[in-house]
Amino acid sequence: MTSRKFDPVEGLLLLVALIWALNFSVVKLSLPYLDPMAFNALRFAVAIVLMVGLSVREGVWVPIRKGHGWRLFFLGLLGNTAYQLFFIFGLARTNSANASVILGTIPVWVALFAHLLSSEKLNRTRLTGVLVTTTGVALILAGSANVEFDTGNLWGDLLVLGSAAVFGLYTVRSKNYLNHYAPLQLTTMSMVCGGGTLLVAGLPALARLDWSAVPWAAWVGVLFSGLLSIGISYIIWNHAIRKVGAVRTALFQNAVPVIAVAIGVVVLGETLLWNQWLGSALAILGIVVTRRG
Repeated sequence: MTSRKFDPVEGLLLLVALIWALNFSVVKLSLPYLDPMAFNALRFAVAIVLMVGLSVREGVWVPIRKGHGWRLFFLGLLGNTAYQLFFIFGLARTNSANASVILGTIPVWVALFAHLLSSEKLNRTRLTGVLVTTTGVALILAGSANVEFDTGNLWGDLLVLGSAAVFGLYTVRSKNYLNHYAPLQLTTMSMVCGGGTLLVAGLPALARLDWSAVPWAAWVGVLFSGLLSIGISYIIWNHAIRKVGAVRTALFQNAVPVIAVAIGVVVLGETLLWNQWLGSALAILGIVVTRRG
């Protein structure tokens, strides 16, 4: 095993993990007041405006290569339309704790797709790291009283599992294009294609929406999710894939429950069970092992 220095992009991935740790609750609190399709349309409208504005300001745009147009369009549908539809309808049918557990499988999906579809092959060390951190996530959330894998949550759990697999495939396929396009441009193109589709699909729900009945907290949720959870986080995610690879990037998804647990202890004064302490240690250990592999 070779040691690896801490890359600044990994600090940004920890910021993404913090944003995503908060996003579960933000989305869950907004959905009682906003239809899932309306919520998706609004937050992607915010994200698209942000992406296009940043692209114009930075001037990083290069011409799309011949043969890439339709592939990039379908990449946008995969990473935004399909992933978000699976996620938002799944979260509406299960609880946040279940969704956190299931999304903890994203590094496994990324490792599998990377091994099958790219040159980023799994070795014994990386596979061990992925399995250790995923086991840690399962232990963390097994101690939550809110985790309920039963028939009442079955369809929601399956939809969230589908979103994890889709996002894993999107992460691996994105790497192919990051050799040709800057992360900001690739994120903007996929956002306009996939997010634009969600925006159009959500127009009927927006037309039915009673705007006056939506509380300010739900609007804060739209802005948080659009600007931070989707916009800024997706840019950092693609930048990290380009810098440190898909598997190493995806491992930071499993920092999400660790951070959520830390917030509970520090801010809410919660007490952890032994399996949550062990799970947190394993999740961190798995990330370290995979980095060294």
